[in-house]
Amino acid sequence: MATTARQQPHWQPPSGPNPEIKIPPLKLWNSLTRTKIPFVPLDPQGKKVSWYACGPTVYDDAHLGHARNYVSTDIIRRILRDYFRYEVKFVMNITDVDDKIIVRGRQQHLLAEFTASHDRLDDPEILRTIKSAYDAYARKNLPHLPDDFDPQQYSNEVGKAYGRVLAGGTISGDGVPGDKEAKVKMHIKTMSAASDAIISITKDASSMSMVDFYGSTQDVLLPYLDSLYGTNINAEDHSIFAKLTQKFEDRFMEDVRALNCLDPDEVTRVTGYGPQIVSFVERIVKNGFAYATSDGSVYFDIKAFEVSGNHYARLEPWNRNDLDLQADGEGALTKKNSEKRSDADFALWKSSKPGEPSWPSPWGKGRPGWHIECSAMASDKLGEQLDIHSGGIDLAFPHHDNELAQSEAYWLKASKDHEQSHQHQWVNYFLHMGHLSIQGSKMSKSLKNFTTIREALGRGDWTPRGLRIVFLLGGWKEGVEITDDLVKAGNSWEDKVTNFFVRAKDAVSGSETTTRGATQRSKQDQELREGLEKAQSSLFDALCDSINTPSAMATVSELITTYNTVSGPDLSRQSVEEVAMWITSIINTLGLGDPASTDSIGWSGIDIPEASKAHVYPLSKLRDELRQRVRSQGIAAEELLELCEHSEASGKGYVMDPAAAPYAKLLSEFRRKLRELATSGTPSSKEILQLCDAVRDADLWNVGIYLEDREGQPALVRRLDAELVAARGEKAERERQKQAAKEERERDALERAEKGKLRHLDMFRTEEYSAWDDEGLPVKDAQGEDIAKSKTKKLRKEWEKQKKLHETWMANRRLQDEVS
Repeated sequence: MATTARQQPHWQPPSGPNPEIKIPPLKLWNSLTRTKIPFVPLDPQGKKVSWYACGPTVYDDAHLGHARNYVSTDIIRRILRDYFRYEVKFVMNITDVDDKIIVRGRQQHLLAEFTASHDRLDDPEILRTIKSAYDAYARKNLPHLPDDFDPQQYSNEVGKAYGRVLAGGTISGDGVPGDKEAKVKMHIKTMSAASDAIISITKDASSMSMVDFYGSTQDVLLPYLDSLYGTNINAEDHSIFAKLTQKFEDRFMEDVRALNCLDPDEVTRVTGYGPQIVSFVERIVKNGFAYATSDGSVYFDIKAFEVSGNHYARLEPWNRNDLDLQADGEGALTKKNSEKRSDADFALWKSSKPGEPSWPSPWGKGRPGWHIECSAMASDKLGEQLDIHSGGIDLAFPHHDNELAQSEAYWLKASKDHEQSHQHQWVNYFLHMGHLSIQGSKMSKSLKNFTTIREALGRGDWTPRGLRIVFLLGGWKEGVEITDDLVKAGNSWEDKVTNFFVRAKDAVSGSETTTRGATQRSKQDQELREGLEKAQSSLFDALCDSINTPSAMATVSELITTYNTVSGPDLSRQSVEEVAMWITSIINTLGLGDPASTDSIGWSGIDIPEASKAHVYPLSKLRDELRQRVRSQGIAAEELLELCEHSEASGKGYVMDPAAAPYAKLLSEFRRKLRELATSGTPSSKEILQLCDAVRDADLWNVGIYLEDREGQPALVRRLDAELVAARGEKAERERQKQAAKEERERDALERAEKGKLRHLDMFRTEEYSAWDDEGLPVKDAQGEDIAKSKTKKLRKEWEKQKKLHETWMANRRLQDEVS
């Protein structure tokens, strides 16, 4: 039966575990219903969960848009495993053969051959080839440019043809810019780089290195070389493609591990599943839902599938007739096949053309279609029904809809009698992660508007924790656009949690012990306990509400606010530790912490370096003692020397770690300066306090450590973080502005003083006028004409102002004379 446009078919709830087994009241947003549905695992014991996730197509480095998908998936997986205590079997595939990989592998192979045989920029063949590639790229991607124009005229020509897009408008002139405009800008940028390179070597072949030249022109050169020679390569040599995929699979795994994503329980690769995929396709053909064409390809028969009582396009039936999405799903190398029974029928098996890798099959040499690989691998690892399938929202149609159809076609048997036919629900819960957007367009390789994960982490644009926090604040299924406000919200949340952990660890590890027992809880203890119970309940509700991470993050923040409100001497160590350990456990569950240290408070980055502790803690203790004595009764030279002698690095039989040398030097220098004060006479309180401030504000700050002075308590020793650096920067900016304002006032005063030297009686006695009254005001202009009344009024105001300035100057001068 054909699915009604824009209407999803019926979804069958899983039967669930045995009635006596209780499962969490978790609901998940299910793309198969576009509603929140109670999550019921297939396992009769209600413990095991099967999950298949679409992994990367490995032909380039993963970007932040991929990070959005895989980090959000990791968050849900961790919550199911560590919070709801499900035993999750998580399988992820690696797509290591498809149209994009074939094209990229061929292009890289051909580029290597071309550069090896054209290694001098004064080789005329290089310029001829690049110019031909340049023209071909323009005709295909920027068709409004004139044919065969001179690269030196590129800027003018592109401005005339695409000025509206460059100015932020749309191609049509209507609506708001989107992916089409982003793609045009990408092509403009590509051709701009190539134009500059062509112009440069045309003028002087030695003006660029080979690396820089090919780096600037390869995006126009690669498709041109492939169009000429791609079909001629020896595609039986799979290493041409494997070199590419192995490299980027390794880099992908490095990237997601750097983002603290758990490794899959199992990884499957398309190249390792050739025979299984052939068998999978054979069974679909046998069941009557696929057909072969004369070229050796096999297509899924959508009509036959629906006539048998099944549903096609379960996820997005409203997109089933979208030709652009259908074409994208079939791949760039797919040619129109007149033997297809319907244009919407999609390839299960593609006959391999020259220049394409192949595997043996009953239909001839060929390769898997994109969609069939996931069906075959997921079915092999997880069976005829899955609890969860996940991926990016951009895969919903056609990829995931085609997966569902062909998998259901595999697992059921066709029958002419509809009553005997079984509809098969292959996936119970489909989870789709939202897009990551930049300037209104989704981040994607095809638009080249992406930042790779390793670039973002390597440059310090993001930290793994900071990126995960932003995704947690945005939710997993909603689209996330990186804005200044979102970044600020993420930084603020992280700083708040960091400050909590610093203070909580200090409170828990303090030397004081509470004397209150279980029945002697203070009012503050009770308030904090109530706050914790409320947070635990709120977090449970949030996570049961389709893993509502924005609410979960708010819950953690609110509990910390409660702690900050009641924090003080009346709060017991036990209460602080209880809250801190709970927050730590949630942080670890969300993948923000260090799972290796589940028995300690906090996350990485809050402690000072281990190598510094033996020196910094004694230094801080010495400084605290000095400040306390100086402020209470002062300190004698003998006492100062005695304190210095008892402030050695901690640890009996201490052997210095080389990494501790900078911190040891700070302690040594601080003690030396104190001794100099003690031996030079009676040390002044001011000098001692200045040394204490200097070691805090400069010496320790410069090695990444800050001493936070507290009233009536020892200084809090903490690692320098972005919030502290920003606060100091803001303070410095305020001081700068204050000083600038002061200097401006002084300049104004000086200017007024200088201006005040001129007598008001003389200020208008210039060639501009020819007659004046007794007060020096002009009555006639230079030509002897009377001054107009309106101008006289204006001149009078200036005269009165100068009179005041002059009188002030005279008064100041008399005062100076009296003083001298």
